[in-house]
Amino acid sequence: MTSVPTLSSPLADYPVTAPPLRRPVVFDQRWTSLAFLHWPVRPETVAHLYPRGSRPDVWVDGLTYVGLVPFEMRDAGFGRNLPVPFFGRFLETNIRLYSVDDGGRHGVLFRSLETERLAIVPFARGVFGIPYTYARMTMRRDGDVVRYDSVRRWPRAGLASHLSLRIGEPVDPTDLEVWLTARWGAHTRVAGRTWWVPNEHDAWPLQAAEVLDLRDDLMAAAGVEPAGPPLRALWTPGVRTRFGRPSLVR
Repeated sequence: MTSVPTLSSPLADYPVTAPPLRRPVVFDQRWTSLAFLHWPVRPETVAHLYPRGSRPDVWVDGLTYVGLVPFEMRDAGFGRNLPVPFFGRFLETNIRLYSVDDGGRHGVLFRSLETERLAIVPFARGVFGIPYTYARMTMRRDGDVVRYDSVRRWPRAGLASHLSLRIGEPVDPTDLEVWLTARWGAHTRVAGRTWWVPNEHDAWPLQAAEVLDLRDDLMAAAGVEPAGPPLRALWTPGVRTRFGRPSLVR
């Protein structure tokens, strides 16, 4: 459930539901068994990482945030309801920052995206400028405990991320958690130009989670240093999401 912003809420003018997606749908997929871990970041320490025309998105506390987001991709395919066999299901672990542009579009900026599907890496890098990397990955669930493991194969082989957490009860997200999870696109850079790639999905059905073990090399490798302790961990069974046609930022 997504909280309803009041006039005094920091979300009063924020798009907590997805704006209409300009058709045609380019990609259709499901993000499942997904964990959100977030840390505050001083915006001046990461501003140089953003493509022209975008900048760190800053919460009312004066900070931006970085997310570690492992999950399983399912039913990924082109257009609507056209999943690609084998390549339509795989694991990912993302390091993402939060972005905004002069048009007021609040999105994410991916710093790295581990995937176990090698063929996706050159396609995503070349066509969309999204920094996919090739990794050996597993996800295991035993009751309410889920473990995500990833070891980078290319580039910078050996970078690893290991997360184990216990899934708790459903929760209503705070305003900050809505701001971090209600993101309707990504900023990326291709051939020297900055693009906006829009998406839409329903509100996340979120559950609290307890981190049992975390060892991660990916955030530091992405050039991001947290400025404080993490927010509470969240887990979700997932949502179906659709991506639209990219548009030029500058």
